[in-house]
Amino acid sequence: MEKLQQGTTAFRKANFALFAGGFITFSILYDVQPLLPIFTKEFNVTAATGSLTLSVTTFTLAISMLFISSLSEAWGRKPIMSASLLLSSLIVIFTAFSPTFSSLLGFRVLQGMVLAGLPAIAMAYLGEEVEPRSLGIAMGIYISGNSIGGMAGRIITGSITDLFSWRIAMGSIGFISLILSIWFWFHLPNSRHFTPKPLELKALSKSLVGHLKDPALLCLFCIAFILMGSFVTLYNYIGFELLAPPYHLSQTIVGWIFIVYLTGTFSSTWMGRLSDTLGRQKVLWIGLVIMVTGALLTLFALLLFKIIGIAVFTFGFFGAHSIASSWVGRRAREAKAQASSLYLFFYYSGSSIAGTAGGFFWSKFGWEGVIGFIVCLLLLAFPLSLKLSSIKPLQATN
Repeated sequence: MEKLQQGTTAFRKANFALFAGGFITFSILYDVQPLLPIFTKEFNVTAATGSLTLSVTTFTLAISMLFISSLSEAWGRKPIMSASLLLSSLIVIFTAFSPTFSSLLGFRVLQGMVLAGLPAIAMAYLGEEVEPRSLGIAMGIYISGNSIGGMAGRIITGSITDLFSWRIAMGSIGFISLILSIWFWFHLPNSRHFTPKPLELKALSKSLVGHLKDPALLCLFCIAFILMGSFVTLYNYIGFELLAPPYHLSQTIVGWIFIVYLTGTFSSTWMGRLSDTLGRQKVLWIGLVIMVTGALLTLFALLLFKIIGIAVFTFGFFGAHSIASSWVGRRAREAKAQASSLYLFFYYSGSSIAGTAGGFFWSKFGWEGVIGFIVCLLLLAFPLSLKLSSIKPLQATN
C-alpha cells in the first residue's frame, strides 16, 4: 500500500489535520501564560505559585510523553491522538469554571497528562504514513502548527481576557479546540503502515537508562533543560513587568508581544543551515550568545528595547533548540524515539522547574533578578556544549 504523497488529497488531509492537532496542543498548553498576573490577583497567590498553572502542566506532559509513545506502539497512533485532543479540549472548558486555585491546578495537572498524546506520537505517524520525499514538508507543516498554536493561544486569551474575563477566554480556547479536534478525528487518514507491537515496559526502561549513560546525550538533555527553562522564565514574568508601572500595558498588548515567536520560524532554519558550514557546537554557542544578548537588552527601561530584546532572545532560543534537538537524533544509535522523548522530558522539566523558580527572583529582586537568573542558567550551557565537542562520536556520520 502506497504511502501518502505530496499533491494527493489524503496528504493534504493528513497535513491539515496534524497542523490543527499541533495548534490545539500548544494553544491549550500555553494559554495560561499571559494570565499569570491575573491569577496572582484573583487567587491571592505569589508570582511563583501562579506560575505553577503552567509548570505543573509541562511537568506532567514531560512524564506522560515517556510512556504514551510506547502505548501507541500497542494501541495505535490515531486513536490515542484523537482521544488526547478531544479530552484536552473538554478539560480546558472545565478549567474555566475552576472555583479555587487548587482546582485550577488540578485541572492543569490532568491537562498535561492528556495533552501528551499528540506530541508523543505525531512524528511517528508522519514517519510511517508519509513517503520520504514528502516527509520534510509534512514535518514542517506540523511544527508550524505547534508554534502558531502556542502564539495564538497566548494572544487569544490575552485579548479576550481584556474584553471579558480569563474564564471566558479559556472557555473560548476550549470551544475552538473542541471543534478542531472533531475535525481532526474525521479527517486524519487511518494508519495503513502501522503494525501493533506488544507493550514491553522492560525494554523501554532499558533504552531510557542506556541513553542516560551516554555522556553526550546527557549534556544535550541538560542543555534542553536550560534552554526551555530560561525561555519560559522570561515569558512567564515579562507580563508582570509590562502590566506594572511605568508601562501599564493592557492584557491585549502583552498578549500580542508573543507574535515575536515568528522570529523562531526563520532562526531554526537559518541556524540549521549554518551548522552545516560552521559545525553544530559553534552554532549552538551563537544561539546561546544571542539569547544572553536579548535577555540583557530587556534590562533597559525603554519599552522599545524590551520588545527588541524579547525578539532577539526568542530568535536565539529557537535556533539553539533546533541544533540541540537535531543533535540528539544524530547521536542516538538506537531507540531514537526514546532518546527524543528523554530530550523533551528534560526540555519540559526545565519549563516547570526554572519557570517556577524564576518567580522567587521576581518577588525578591524584580525584573533584574529574573534576568540575572536567566543569564546564569544560560552560562551553564556553554561548558556543556564544550564538553560535547570532546566526546568521541558514536557514528562516522556524526
